Amino acid sequence: MSPRDLFAREALALIPKILTLQDRNTHSPTYGCFDRNFWHYKIIDFPSGMAAEFVWPLALAHSLPIEGNPYFEMPAIKEWAAAGIRYMARSAHPDGSCDDYFPFEKAAGAAAFSLLAGMESYALLGLHDEEMLEFFAKRADWLADHHESGRLTNHQALIVLCLDKAGRLFESDRWDKLKAKRIKRVLEWQNEEGWFAEYEGADPGYHTLTCGLLAQYLALHPDHAELRAALEKAIKFAAHFVHPDGSFGGEYTSRNTYNYFPHGFEIAAQWFPDAPGLNDQFTRGLSRHLGACYADDHILGHHAWSYLLAWQHWHAARPAAAKPAEGRTHFKHAGLVVERRGDATLYLALNKGGVFKLFRGDRLAHSDTGFSVVTGGKKRRVAVGHLVAKYHVKLSDDGVEIDGRLGWAKTKQMTTFNLVVLRAIMFLGGRLFPDLIRKLLQRVLITGKKAAPFEFTRKLTWQGSNLEVADELRAKSWQSVEEAGIGPAQTSIYVVMSRTYQPGQLEPWLDLTPEIEKLPEGEPLKVTRTF
Repeated sequence: MSPRDLFAREALALIPKILTLQDRNTHSPTYGCFDRNFWHYKIIDFPSGMAAEFVWPLALAHSLPIEGNPYFEMPAIKEWAAAGIRYMARSAHPDGSCDDYFPFEKAAGAAAFSLLAGMESYALLGLHDEEMLEFFAKRADWLADHHESGRLTNHQALIVLCLDKAGRLFESDRWDKLKAKRIKRVLEWQNEEGWFAEYEGADPGYHTLTCGLLAQYLALHPDHAELRAALEKAIKFAAHFVHPDGSFGGEYTSRNTYNYFPHGFEIAAQWFPDAPGLNDQFTRGLSRHLGACYADDHILGHHAWSYLLAWQHWHAARPAAAKPAEGRTHFKHAGLVVERRGDATLYLALNKGGVFKLFRGDRLAHSDTGFSVVTGGKKRRVAVGHLVAKYHVKLSDDGVEIDGRLGWAKTKQMTTFNLVVLRAIMFLGGRLFPDLIRKLLQRVLITGKKAAPFEFTRKLTWQGSNLEVADELRAKSWQSVEEAGIGPAQTSIYVVMSRTYQPGQLEPWLDLTPEIEKLPEGEPLKVTRTF
């Protein structure tokens, strides 16, 4: 199967699930809703606004003449996509916004993803509907004036594209000034190393989404030289993180994602010949079933439409990829190192305590997210070494040493009491200050950190093309420690697109509990391995 058709196959395989998630009963009051937990199971009290973006994969499946596509020009698919847009409009707040994870949230991401999906589907399906148009304008107005907390460049690029598409749809310049401010912000948030900020640093996965959205915008504004230069630099950065086996990203990135959005690299191929090479490398992994699984009810839409857009914009001319140069590439600001020695390739996060992936040839040799320690007592807690933080780093020609402290992992769960309290807060006052609630939740679940009473040192030393990893964990007392180990794929902050399954996670857990139990008080735990 060709690389192009691989993307189409993966996306079309998700259409039956998307249709299962949708209420397709014409006479149902929730006809068109894609949140099955809301309309069918009735276990939540509001529909997720993000789910409405599923109209776009349906519209693309209906419109694209992909060989073997059973949904091509099927009237039922067109009707169900249109029903999804109508429900999107009717379930929105009066100001055009929508909720995603809790009521009255007014989530910018969900509003923007679904608006872009709605407008693109409207055009693809050749619809003519005043209710839809009125809704599109209202949501565009809300997005233009709304500024969410946190630094998520992909959301900014998404809103830029939404406002531009809305202006074209309505043949209006009413959003041009606010759009210009947004694109300026996107460019300001790009680091000189090429990456776009996502909360606390560089996440190559979300970075590919930003590249895709900006490529779509640049295709409509080909004379925007500053954006073209920024996007070329961004694509060059992304190219470093397509692994030798064709997988992409992982736990060494700031948001722990395996995301890969291919469509922008096909669009950018019109002016940057090296861009489609990333997709050629990635599809080698896709053909070996090494892609991450994003078939979650809430997030499967993103990759479905991006894969179909990659098929649609596939660029015929595809120069052969140059062989990666040996040696070390250090992205100082991102806290990332990519190093190649012989047949070995290392991806290392300096700002996450030495989390790494090591490849031999085109195979994953080892994945490692560092120490994890469970403490008992009054409250069970988990201390980990893979949180984004400032660590003391020493780089040498043949290795790296990282010193720091473990941090307490975020294990907060919702309880019935917490949910009732959150509902009450949002109903009574949160609807007036949704961004304040979002900011507090970001601090609790994502950005806030507390140090744990454990210190560690990780030394990675090259011995030819072999890599020796020497770990040391120190504590004043081991009495409170109940379990300890080193895992291949742990993550400990809340990120919507993280904790998806990827085959590299099949590596075994290294249980160090027996070693801890034998340690005298005050003695460090030492573990040395060679890969």
